[in-house]
Amino acid sequence: MTMNSQLPPCSILLLAGGRGQRMGGRDKGLLDWRGEPLIAHLHRKTRPLTDDLIISCNRNLEKYAPYADQLVHDDEGDFPGPLAGIRAGLEAARHTHMLVLPCDVPGIDAALIDTMRETANLNPDKPLMVRHDDHWEPLLCVIPVLHRAAFEKAWNEGERSPGRLMRKLGATALQCPDKDPRLANLNTPELLSGHVSGHDTVSD
Repeated sequence: MTMNSQLPPCSILLLAGGRGQRMGGRDKGLLDWRGEPLIAHLHRKTRPLTDDLIISCNRNLEKYAPYADQLVHDDEGDFPGPLAGIRAGLEAARHTHMLVLPCDVPGIDAALIDTMRETANLNPDKPLMVRHDDHWEPLLCVIPVLHRAAFEKAWNEGERSPGRLMRKLGATALQCPDKDPRLANLNTPELLSGHVSGHDTVSD
């Protein structure tokens, strides 16, 4: 997997800053899956695609540091949600666009990441979100960094839903097949251990 030279450079943000409520409070990105922490799987798939790999994490910074060019964290305590991590990522991003992935989708592949970037490049001023099964996936998105101020303004006005904010900004959709296995969220212990099959969407 190599960087697509036909696309403009893109920062990539891996979200690993959550409270881990469905994992009993454990740090989800460091949980083992197929012999490696989840963050290692995402790192391997995204490292060749960018020179600006950012991880949003609020604890265990020393364990995440080897997987990133930059670490960011929420500037407010008590795990305020994914929009806080996205906001911090936009502030740190070094390129014009930032691709966002949660740490619990290790099934994502290079083809889908490339398609996200290619589709976003068709409407470079609009956010792009993955959509499937009639659901938006706001944590699988590409955000033009020019919207940094709009994210900051919305946050200060009390907005906490990244999906709702991006839809207000005219987000375009990348439609994926229903029950696309590449989008399966391993966000419970049962899913992580492979005892449960099926798909659980990311909430916004």
